[in-house]
Amino acid sequence: MFFYPLVVTGIIPVINSAGRNKMARLILKDNSIWEGEIFGAPLPVAGEVVFSTAMTGYVEALTDPSYKGQILVFTYPLIGNYGVPKNQSFQSEKIQVAGVVVSEHCLTPSHYQCLKTLDQWLKENNIPGISGIDTRNLTQKIRQEGTMLGKIVLQNEEIDFYDPNQENIVNQVSCQKPRLFSQNSSKTICLIDCGYKKAILNCLLERKVNVLVVPWNFDPFTHTQIKIDGILISNGPGNPKMASQTIQTVKKALERKIPILGICLGNQILALAAGADTYKLKFGHRSVNQPVKDLKSNRCFITSQNHGFAVNPQSLPKNWQTWFVNLNDETCEGIISNDERFLGVQFHPEGHPGPQDTKWVFDEFLEKL
Repeated sequence: MFFYPLVVTGIIPVINSAGRNKMARLILKDNSIWEGEIFGAPLPVAGEVVFSTAMTGYVEALTDPSYKGQILVFTYPLIGNYGVPKNQSFQSEKIQVAGVVVSEHCLTPSHYQCLKTLDQWLKENNIPGISGIDTRNLTQKIRQEGTMLGKIVLQNEEIDFYDPNQENIVNQVSCQKPRLFSQNSSKTICLIDCGYKKAILNCLLERKVNVLVVPWNFDPFTHTQIKIDGILISNGPGNPKMASQTIQTVKKALERKIPILGICLGNQILALAAGADTYKLKFGHRSVNQPVKDLKSNRCFITSQNHGFAVNPQSLPKNWQTWFVNLNDETCEGIISNDERFLGVQFHPEGHPGPQDTKWVFDEFLEKL
């Protein structure tokens, strides 16, 4: 039988490696302050403060390149209780978030795959975390007032607020040169890397197609001799309008009528290339339980999502239509051309973390080749 201590309102004590509590503060752009204690790397950091309501999957979330430049608040009260496994669960090679905010982090994880604690992992990646925060209250503030900039400081460090949406951070998470994953198939998909999750690549390879992964600014029509049968535009961080070179490449693919699938940021880039517009959501969708409705079949699905921007469905050209809608706020969750050659979904059909109920989207895309 397990006995859990009663937590009284206040800071939950976390002992650092020196045996002493080390105070830290989360400061938002509106000058509101949350006091807590540092864990992970004892470094100041700034970024966009966002929240995720997922109960599990923190390893996958922290390594998701879509969180680049963001300070991630976990609403689930205890994070790190199953530790950190080997990197097969990682969605990229390292932790991508700028910082982590939790109510309580676990120093004694219990899981047969656990190799290290969350605290140790953050230290290895030079990522700070702050615990003892009333994440419920903080999340309510973000929902009411909208996503805002913030910073984690230990003393009185003078660091500026940082807005990742004001620069092209896709360039920071994309690969530097093309790489071919051959399956000896007659079909090759060009995966434009705007910060792709490894689960997306794995979903394609499971379907026995060749995958050519290329940087965000790579033009597969002029810089490679490999025949491209389809294009997948990946997820990624920041404002989709900053990825101007990717948008131009997708415009060429649309003109050549090459089948396209856009996922998350890729969906927004596809919309921009088609002539539609995007906008910033008040506080975004970051969870693994977002309900969406397929307007083609009238079926509903629970999906994994991580995005702060969305497509304006009113701006879609006449030969395009909304494919999915979010059943919480009725925002556009997917687009499709009238000839169904070009597809885009705002959610993550590959899951990791979250449900994989919509993996059939990959099959529908490959049927267009």
